[in-house]
Amino acid sequence: MRTIDWADGKIRTIDQTRLPEEEVVLSLGSVEELAEAISSLRVRGAPALGVAGGLGIALAARLARENGQDVGEAISRAASLLGSTRPTAVNLKWGIGRIEEAYDPSRPRAVDELIERARAMVVEDERTNRLIGEVGADLLSEGSRVLTHCNAGALACVAHGTALSIVEVAHERGLVAGVTATETRPLLQGSRLTAWELKRMGVEHRVTIDSGAAGLIASGGIDVVITGADRVAANGDVANKVGTYPLALAARANGVPFIVAAPLSTIDLDTPDGDAIPIELRSASEVLEVNGARVAPEDTQAYNPAFDVTPASLVSAIVTEIGVVRPGVDDLRALVESARGEATAGPSADGKR
Repeated sequence: MRTIDWADGKIRTIDQTRLPEEEVVLSLGSVEELAEAISSLRVRGAPALGVAGGLGIALAARLARENGQDVGEAISRAASLLGSTRPTAVNLKWGIGRIEEAYDPSRPRAVDELIERARAMVVEDERTNRLIGEVGADLLSEGSRVLTHCNAGALACVAHGTALSIVEVAHERGLVAGVTATETRPLLQGSRLTAWELKRMGVEHRVTIDSGAAGLIASGGIDVVITGADRVAANGDVANKVGTYPLALAARANGVPFIVAAPLSTIDLDTPDGDAIPIELRSASEVLEVNGARVAPEDTQAYNPAFDVTPASLVSAIVTEIGVVRPGVDDLRALVESARGEATAGPSADGKR
């Protein structure tokens, strides 16, 4: 099934906090429920958050119409609430804005059209991420030993994933010898989610502690590092799950390619560089407690950033659904603006762009 979808007027999504022990599907019937699911990481991953944002606006519009409320005001409230949940992931803002801006109260089917647009985002994301896999797999050689961080698989998207979409397609082509996933503290997205997905794919895999990954790269045990991204700045700097930056440093020091997989929707041309990316700080309890039990002295504080920023100079390639960008060589802004221009231009008379 898809990680997130629209069904019977509600948002259906896998509860990622229950994996791998239980595969639980949530049916979210209010914007508040969706906001809680995003904040608690029941729904997570940049592309999935983009779709969640779009579906959330559609849900707000549907509920307002049914309750005889002002649809425009309901959409604005939903946009504000959802947008405040995860400030670093630009896809969430993108998905919210894409559907919010499409609302035209003068149209007789305005709410139905909004729902149709949001549902179209689901199909589009599934197709986009498969394309990322097909583009990125061309960069791998036979027998590739891959290291990945956090979870950038189907659970982080509607389907396929970004980094794991590359692994999926490369595995289908017989190119992957094995994948090492970092456990990814403090919520263990790598060991809980990525390993679960790799097992379902039938890919040979293992998990390493976060602090062991750099040494593994240095030992010659990794041929390529592939991660996802929560935001790519206009200059190619990449915000991703905290711990990504040291992996990029280790990869550069040992001559290992460091590849970022991200759809065009994750590239934020309004953010000039990594210094301008807001970094979400999460609860200290995620670090100071284990299963609710305190493991540090009562007066100990915690620094718990959810993300870090990898400079473009350390990124070998950014893989998108329309091709590969090499920071410092290719013009990221020109590629994105050209692609978005073609998307808004629509088909020509002969049906081609």
